[in-house]
Amino acid sequence: MISRRFILFVLAGGAAAVVNFGSRIALSTWMDYVPAITLAYCLGMATAFVLNKIFVFQADGAARLHRQIGWFVAVNLAAVLQTIAISLLLVRVVLPAIGVHAHAETIAHAIGIAVPVVTSYFGHKYLSFAPGRSE
Repeated sequence: MISRRFILFVLAGGAAAVVNFGSRIALSTWMDYVPAITLAYCLGMATAFVLNKIFVFQADGAARLHRQIGWFVAVNLAAVLQTIAISLLLVRVVLPAIGVHAHAETIAHAIGIAVPVVTSYFGHKYLSFAPGRSE
């Protein structure tokens, strides 16, 4: 059975993904694809931290804020590497190979955002907002 916490994590992540995805589209009007993905990911990550701290892992506040932020950033750095790798693989190799050219960057980025959901959940559960972990 899927836990309530995981569902809340997915909802918070969905809201952060909307920020990430929408800002990448806006940023792509004046910057290259990978820098736009990276900056959009940072905006989404800030959104995700706030939502996760307030709604998902609020009872696990044993760690200090700067420790939570540090782990949150570390887990998300791994996730952004997954996002970029998947996005680039799809936009440069997979989508052209199957004949998808229209909106290829948008499709690739949407899939790239979805890939690290599970790994990020466990990273945040056991590192960023781990109960009873303090400095």
